[in-house]
Amino acid sequence: MDLLNTLVDKGLRRELPTREEALAVLATSDDELLDVVAAAGKVRRKWFGRRVKLNYLVNLKSGLCPEDCSYCSQRLGSTAGILKYTWLKPEEASQAAAAGVAGGAKRVCLVASGRGPTDRDVERVTRTIEAIKEQNEDVEVCACLGLLSAGQAERLRAAGADAYNHNLNTSEATYGDITTTHTYADRVETVQQAQAAGLSACSGLIAGMGETDADLVDVVFSLRELDPDSVPVNFLIPFEGTPLAKEWNLTPQRALRILAMVRFVCPDVEVRLAGGREVHLRSMQPLALHLANSIFLGDYLTSEGQEGKADLAMIEDAGFEVEGADTTTLPEHRADALAGAPAGDCGGHGGGGCGPCGDGGAEAAKAPETATPEAESAVPVGAPGEVRPELVAVRRRGAGTDLPPNA
Repeated sequence: MDLLNTLVDKGLRRELPTREEALAVLATSDDELLDVVAAAGKVRRKWFGRRVKLNYLVNLKSGLCPEDCSYCSQRLGSTAGILKYTWLKPEEASQAAAAGVAGGAKRVCLVASGRGPTDRDVERVTRTIEAIKEQNEDVEVCACLGLLSAGQAERLRAAGADAYNHNLNTSEATYGDITTTHTYADRVETVQQAQAAGLSACSGLIAGMGETDADLVDVVFSLRELDPDSVPVNFLIPFEGTPLAKEWNLTPQRALRILAMVRFVCPDVEVRLAGGREVHLRSMQPLALHLANSIFLGDYLTSEGQEGKADLAMIEDAGFEVEGADTTTLPEHRADALAGAPAGDCGGHGGGGCGPCGDGGAEAAKAPETATPEAESAVPVGAPGEVRPELVAVRRRGAGTDLPPNA
């Protein structure tokens, strides 16, 4: 297939595909799906081998958010029955993080609901980072606290934070349809502030909110231009009690095509398989490891994920290996650039992370007994127009509870 050969060649050179080529990936048929996965897998293996980076979420403050992001169970006006609690103490957060590290996580993502942190909040988080680093010196820490004010990124960096997450989520043209309390430009500015402070930028998207193929390509091209080191790909979990509760638009085949398109457009970045993989990929999750080189371990912010031990078994059974703390995730040219060392022109910019860092996962939905080439046109597990609360398991363990976490 000429399209795939062209995209592989461009990915190996870190060259930006055309918009038409990216759209063509999303338009491929089910008969071509394994060819698409195999082609994108060549690009993934070029830059990341067969390594899978594990990340672990700690929800520092859950619910009660004043923002109106339509996809989020923690939003203003949400009636989703999620856990609601104020700030965890540093020692509580450190204990939660330790469980993830013990399960194999290389990075801990500290997330707090809200528009953005106050200076007092930043002080809380700096104490938490210090407590985590004291207990696990080599662990990476990513903060995800919403819109940043002047100087806050620098304070987080000085405290030992390695990265900052703030997702773009969807295209600029449709952003106002999902959120009205802040703008797309606000999100871009926060990612740029993190980068300017020397933090590794983490910024991604949410698929399945009713967007078009053009919207998906737009946001991924915007991410390429913004140039984060990590791109989480979330698949919407339609929480009962949120405006998008009836948006069941994805099939496993559609989700795999989206991941492949992201890999072709962002060949040398950490593509993270994030929230919603269990619900929408189901039994096809192992195939996604040929596209993404990073996943979240265990539960998400407000919903349950696959058992941590099942994640590890899946990685091993698919022929991949968990990335160790002594391994640098990013290719050398990106790692050098992040460290401030001179790096050659990557040739790939073409002239040109509140967003929860992976909210959404859920209990693995029961997959069809057999997969057929026509599955893309079949009705998704949760058909559009329905609310399916039985497919979304709210997190009841781990941070903010007395029960042990899933790691």
